[in-house]
Amino acid sequence: MTVTKTSIIGDVLDAYPQTAELFLEMGMHCLGCPASRGESIEEACMVHGADADELIEKINGVI
Repeated sequence: MTVTKTSIIGDVLDAYPQTAELFLEMGMHCLGCPASRGESIEEACMVHGADADELIEKINGVI
């Protein structure tokens, strides 16, 4: 699976639990929250003031 900005965070974490650290690094400390797991990566980055393209690049580099 290739991760994109529209990928849902919960799906990414379920498939690749090792990516949790990258979400935590961007300031997303609520990974267990049902609301955050249902957000797209792009939505979460907007809320947390993070660069979605940079995060996608890191995630795809890890997986």
